[in-house]
Amino acid sequence: MRILLVEDETDIGNAIKRVLIQNNYLVDWAQDGQEANELIEMGLNHYTIAIFDWLLPQISGIDLVKKIRQKQSSLPILMLTAKDSQEDKVIGLDAGADDYLVKPFGMAELLARLRALQRRSPRINPPQLKLGNIILDYSTYTILIHNKIGDKQPIPLTNKEFQLLEYFMKHPNQIVTRDQLLAQLWEWGNEPMSNVVAAQIRLLRRKLEPYGGQNWIETVYGLGYRFIINR
Repeated sequence: MRILLVEDETDIGNAIKRVLIQNNYLVDWAQDGQEANELIEMGLNHYTIAIFDWLLPQISGIDLVKKIRQKQSSLPILMLTAKDSQEDKVIGLDAGADDYLVKPFGMAELLARLRALQRRSPRINPPQLKLGNIILDYSTYTILIHNKIGDKQPIPLTNKEFQLLEYFMKHPNQIVTRDQLLAQLWEWGNEPMSNVVAAQIRLLRRKLEPYGGQNWIETVYGLGYRFIINR
């Protein structure tokens, strides 16, 4: 799950990003409204939730919300602000924000607000994603595979392996390029070494092999990869 975080205060931004990553979110952090607007124009559909500070350099959080809603996007948006009057909250909600969190706030409350947005929004992942005999459970961040006698065998994966398998399961039988995987699984502006995708896929294949999944991820030479679960 990828979050667009827009916060110009470095200490707060670092703290939020750190907590979100610890809770299995991918985070693109913009520190002013113009940078956020560029990310929005580059790929609004990459994000499943946005967190906007109200008072930002160049373009305000409220104006960013309005821009997103003008695009007919239903992206869930949580506003962060020191403005705590009822009138300010009404302005933020009327602009198109889905929730409102007043500074200072605790990280536990921030995470709870995000979970609430996930439950309410049709954009967000369902509790489970199923394909063939594989089940991804978002509530526990685990992966289960049905064996031949019907038992569910849990597979221990790292966060990145989970995210990689999730992306493949959402695009079955489609050729997925290395650049697509980089864009979806790593933060904007923080892309890793060129061979990291191949390395992650090797690790994922090794994890799946004991469960009969050694051939699920097919290399399409010169193009990318394809996830084929029913062979």
